[in-house]
Amino acid sequence: MKVSDAMTGQVSTAAPTDSIRKVAQVMAHIDSGVVPVVEGGKVVGLVTDRDIVLRVVAESRSFDSPVSEAMSEGEVQSVREDDILADATAKMASHQIRRLVVLNDAGQLAGILSLGDVAKDYGAKQVGKTLEEISAEGGEAAH
Repeated sequence: MKVSDAMTGQVSTAAPTDSIRKVAQVMAHIDSGVVPVVEGGKVVGLVTDRDIVLRVVAESRSFDSPVSEAMSEGEVQSVREDDILADATAKMASHQIRRLVVLNDAGQLAGILSLGDVAKDYGAKQVGKTLEEISAEGGEAAH
């Protein structure tokens, strides 16, 4: 099974200059806890509901600040649409993350692969194994 068979393909995105408030409203509207931040056609970060709580609410920052101040920085973990799903779940486990950005052949955003996607299309056994490996070393990364 390929990543493209399980991923969520329609993903709302944000620009680094979008306000945290706007991104939170998008999250509420689409009922998702993550929004990729895209600039010039490339994913430059991810912002999660957890990022907003820890980096905005807990630090009393303004909700009108740019989302670039709240997003998880550093290398965004990704896979390609045609990668094997088992390899993607292994990557989630090794990096202790619950979501991966899915890129097309041009390196542009094609979707998101989450543990929930894997559970629906790959089976609870694999999700349990991946979640166990994510949790084994002390928790989840910010994305």
